[in-house]
Amino acid sequence: MKKIILLLLATAFVSFNAIAQKINWVSLEEAVIRQKKNPKKIMIDAYTNWCGPCKMLDRNTFQNQDVADYVNKHYYAVKFNAEGNEVVNFNGQEFSNPNYNPDLANRRNSPHELSRYFQIQVFPTIVFLDENSNLIFPLKGYKTPQQIELYLKMFKRDDHKTLDTQEKFNAYYKAFQNEFKG
Repeated sequence: MKKIILLLLATAFVSFNAIAQKINWVSLEEAVIRQKKNPKKIMIDAYTNWCGPCKMLDRNTFQNQDVADYVNKHYYAVKFNAEGNEVVNFNGQEFSNPNYNPDLANRRNSPHELSRYFQIQVFPTIVFLDENSNLIFPLKGYKTPQQIELYLKMFKRDDHKTLDTQEKFNAYYKAFQNEFKG
């Protein structure tokens, strides 16, 4: 009887994980290479190991089926530990974290040079790059699926290029119709 219950629990767990959507995360270098073959914008999730809202963004937003489907279709998605020790080559430069302290791996650590390059000061920050790897916008803080939908679609469609005043953005925001489910 115990074996049957364990088998049912294992099957339910595997089935649940199969249903959960996953974003196809790649390195920044890989995203830039793919971008040259098939131009798409890049979305970078800049997180830290100690950041609670970063974990919520992963769990509540990036695993949402609508978000994952949209990101996988229209963006190259990059996960970047903004206080990690990974060496990243981007735009002809090498970025590292020379002051990284492995003893602080799960606590506040030194900011990565790429974090400084993108002027990331808040976690999480979602950095959007255009098809030529130029910065569009760093979106700061935790976002729900409905909140991130506006930005994903606005940047994908290049609508941001016409929103040159706060009033225009406010009108765009008011007129935007959410389609993502919560």
